[in-house]
Amino acid sequence: MTTEPIDDRPKPPLLGVLGLMLGIFLSALDGQIIGTALPTIVGDLGGLEHLAWAVTAYLLTSAAATPLWGRLGDLYGRKGAYQWAVAVFLVGSMLSGLSQTMGQLIAFRALQGVGAGGLMVGALSVIGVLVPASDRGRVQSVVGVLMPIAFVGGPLLGGFLTDRLSWRWAFYVNLPVGVFALLAVGAGVRLRKAERVRAPFDWAGVALLTTGILGLTLVSSWGGTLYAWTSPLILGTGAVAIAALALFVRTELRAAGPLIPPALFRNRNFTVSQVLGFLTGAVMLALIGYLPQYLQLVQGLSPTTGGLLLLPLMLGMMGTQLVTARLMGRPGGERRYPLLGGVLALAGSALLLLLGTDTPVALASGLTAVAGVGIGLLMQSTMLTSMAAVPREDMGAAMGVVTLLRSIGGSLGMAALGAVYTARLTASLGARLSPAEAAHLTGGGGLTPASLAGLPSAVRDAVGTAVTSGLHGTVAGGVALAAVATAVACLARPSRSPAEGPGRSPERQGAGTPTGEAAVRS
Repeated sequence: MTTEPIDDRPKPPLLGVLGLMLGIFLSALDGQIIGTALPTIVGDLGGLEHLAWAVTAYLLTSAAATPLWGRLGDLYGRKGAYQWAVAVFLVGSMLSGLSQTMGQLIAFRALQGVGAGGLMVGALSVIGVLVPASDRGRVQSVVGVLMPIAFVGGPLLGGFLTDRLSWRWAFYVNLPVGVFALLAVGAGVRLRKAERVRAPFDWAGVALLTTGILGLTLVSSWGGTLYAWTSPLILGTGAVAIAALALFVRTELRAAGPLIPPALFRNRNFTVSQVLGFLTGAVMLALIGYLPQYLQLVQGLSPTTGGLLLLPLMLGMMGTQLVTARLMGRPGGERRYPLLGGVLALAGSALLLLLGTDTPVALASGLTAVAGVGIGLLMQSTMLTSMAAVPREDMGAAMGVVTLLRSIGGSLGMAALGAVYTARLTASLGARLSPAEAAHLTGGGGLTPASLAGLPSAVRDAVGTAVTSGLHGTVAGGVALAAVATAVACLARPSRSPAEGPGRSPERQGAGTPTGEAAVRS
C-alpha cells in the first residue's frame, strides 16, 4: 500500500488570503455593526413594531444559506461560490443603505443575509484546500484574531458612523471592503479544479434543513421576548423544526448527493469538534451579550466604556487563538487543546460568579480574561481539527456544518440563558420594588443607564442587585455548558503523529481514495 504525499501545494499568495480574510471579517462585523444604529433607523424610517425583523431577517437567511453555499462550492467550485456570496452580500448592503421604509430594509437585510451565509463558510472552505498544512495554523490564527476584533469593533464603528455620517453608512462601509475582497480573491486565488460530484442536487435536503433552521432561529428570536416560551406559536414552531431536522437526517442517509454527507460524522474527531463548536458558540455569545448589561446597569458605565472593558475577554480569545494555531500540529493536539480549553472556560465562567454590586470595575473587567482564553482554545482547536478530519472534496460541506452549528449554538444559548437572565431579574425586582415600579422597569420604560441616573438610590440598588442576580443565572448556565464541553473533549482521539495534510481523514489515509483534484488551474 502506498501513501500519498502529505501536501505538495505551493505557499498561498498573500493577496488571495487577504481577500478571504476580509470576507470573514465582513461576515462577523455586519452581525454587530447594526445594533447601535437601530434606534436611529427606527427614528428615520418608523415601523418600531417591525424593529426585531431588521435583525431576525438577516439571521434567518444567513443561517439557512450557510450549508447551501458550502455544498455549492463543493459541487461547482469553491472560489466561484465565495465570489458570488460576496456579490450578493454587497448588493444587499447597498440596497439596505438605500431603504426608504422599514419593509424595504427588512427585505434587503434578508438578501444581505443570503450572501453573508456564504462569506465565512466560503472563505474557510477555500482556505482548507488552498493553504498547505504547514501554513494553515498561521492563516487560521489570523481568522481567530479577526472575530474578536469584529465583535468589539462592530458596535463602536456602527455608533461612530451613525453619529458622524448617517446610519446608512453602517451598510455602505461594506462596499469598498467587499469590492477589494472580490478583486483580491479573483487575482490571488488559484485552485486546482476539483472533480465534481456527479449526483443530483439534494433539493429535499435543502427544503428540510432550511425549514428546521428557520424554525430554530424563530424560536430563539421570539421565545421569551415577543412570545412566552410556552405559547402555542413557540411550541408549534419548535415541533415543526424538530420534525424537519429529523426528516432531514433520514433524507441525507438515503440521498445520492447529500447536502451534508453523513460520512463526515464517521470521523470521531470531526463529530466531537462539532459538539464542542455548538457549546462554545453558546457560552461565548451568552457572555458577550449579558456582561455589558452588568457593566452598564450595575457599574454605571456608558455603552462604549462597557464595551471596551470586555477587551480582556477579547484579548484572551485573540492571543490564545494565535498560539493554539501554531501548536495544533503537534501529536495529540486534537484532544489536548480542546480539553484544556474546556477546563479554562469552566474555570473562567465560574470566576464570573464572583461579580457583585460592589466589585471594582478593574477586577470585573479582568475576571473575563480566563473565560476568553478557554473559549479561544476551544474555537481554534476545533476548527483546525475539523479541517484536518475531512476529505478535500467535502471541505465546503464540512465548513458549512462548522459555521452553522456555532451559529445555532450561539442563538440558542443567547435565547435560553437570556430567559434565565430575564426570569431572575424580574423576580428580584418584584421582591424589592412595588409592582408598578417593577413593571415600569421590566417593561422597558426605565431600565437604561441614562434613565437610572435620575431614579432614587433605593431603586438603583434594587436594579443593581437584580441585574447581578440575572447575570449569575446566565453565568451558571455557562458553567454547565463548559462542563459538558470538557467532558465531550475527553472523547476526542489523539493522533500519534503530526497532523496529516488537509483533506485526508484518518479513515481515508492510504485507502487509495482520490483527492478529487486535477492539475488544471481554474
